[in-house]
Amino acid sequence: MKRGLNDICYGFFSTLANPTRLAILEKLSEGEKNVTRLASELGQEQSMVSHNLKMLEQCRFVFSERRGKKKYVSLNEDTVNSILGIVENHEAKYCRATGNCPFRG
Repeated sequence: MKRGLNDICYGFFSTLANPTRLAILEKLSEGEKNVTRLASELGQEQSMVSHNLKMLEQCRFVFSERRGKKKYVSLNEDTVNSILGIVENHEAKYCRATGNCPFRG
């Protein structure tokens, strides 16, 4: 591993290792949403969603744009779809195939 990559990986994966942030990414995979709608669909307070969006924006997992008084958020499809594809592939090849996954019931 390259020197300094440890810190980058830690920040990258710790940003994703949060159920609210993962739920946000899942909702945004359906398409762009404003923060109010996103909070409503997630059943979360808008402040909680905004706090977690800030982390996702800092890592560029999502992009945001202000239109009037509303903030719209969209998925960074290049990055997120690639990551989720790797996870799905790993799950199918090593978790499901071997039946030896500590995260599955």
